[in-house]
Amino acid sequence: MLLEVRDLQVEFHTREGVARAVNGVTYSVAAGETLAVLGESGSGKSVTAQAIMGILDSPPGRISGGEVLFKGRDLLRLKEDQRRRIRGAEMAMIFQDALSSLNPVLTVGNQLGEMFIVHRGMNRGRARSEAVGLMDRVRIPAAKERVDDYPHQFSGGMRQRIMIAMALALEPDLIIADEPTTALDVTVQAQVMDLLAELRRELDMGLILITHDLGVVADVADRIAVMYAGRIVESAPVHDIYRAPAHPYTRGLLESIPRLDQKGRELYAIKGLPPNLLRIPPGCAFNPRCPMAQDICRTEVPPLFDAGEGRRSACFFWKETRDG
Repeated sequence: MLLEVRDLQVEFHTREGVARAVNGVTYSVAAGETLAVLGESGSGKSVTAQAIMGILDSPPGRISGGEVLFKGRDLLRLKEDQRRRIRGAEMAMIFQDALSSLNPVLTVGNQLGEMFIVHRGMNRGRARSEAVGLMDRVRIPAAKERVDDYPHQFSGGMRQRIMIAMALALEPDLIIADEPTTALDVTVQAQVMDLLAELRRELDMGLILITHDLGVVADVADRIAVMYAGRIVESAPVHDIYRAPAHPYTRGLLESIPRLDQKGRELYAIKGLPPNLLRIPPGCAFNPRCPMAQDICRTEVPPLFDAGEGRRSACFFWKETRDG
């Protein structure tokens, strides 16, 4: 197993109180595997990724418990200089807003080449050649001519490809892609996802794909982990999730996807709003919005039940949900 996250807990200390953003998240990723992490905004997807990468804003964020094992090493026990050597070289992250993540006053060639200068000790001439090669690899047209362009001179889709190129620069074993298709049109989304899938197969790397869009991951993910209020509420092979979800929240997400065979019908929406992380409701955090909630759901926190065939669900009524 390439990455194992065990009972990870992250909290933010604010003036209003302690916000429990991640509450015991556990998942793993193998080499050559794609894990999609799904959930609404505020469910803890990105905070978990930042904790794994060691880029959590602290303060106010604090990792209060758990382990993050990467190739058998607990990253949370390493010193910052050791974490820095791992970032970029062995694990990398693609951020969701390419325009704000790229430096507007440096050419893309300088930003791509910096990885080789810092981690490989190359001179600027060779680093520039490597930058051109990376741009070719992610299919940016006329890479030699465009390597000295600035980020604002590229389209949104091309900027996202540059972010992918930066993550791939040192051929890491694991890449975390945080909403890599945000604000892109459907055609460009498909191109970016196809590119990520192709590079994952080529390099046999692990890929964590963070998104709120179930439609984006259907063809590229091997497994899906669904998060709600800082917890994993369901995990399963991708086709099992789509065929028969075993948690009411997952079912609600699936039913809210527009479908061609339901033209003219009102689009389903999950009632209510995600909970305030300063005041997570007792019992199952989803119970105020759940159509299947009963008394036990309001008083006891459901564990991740083994639902068979590699599936787990944090619902007391997972069988009824799956079969319903």
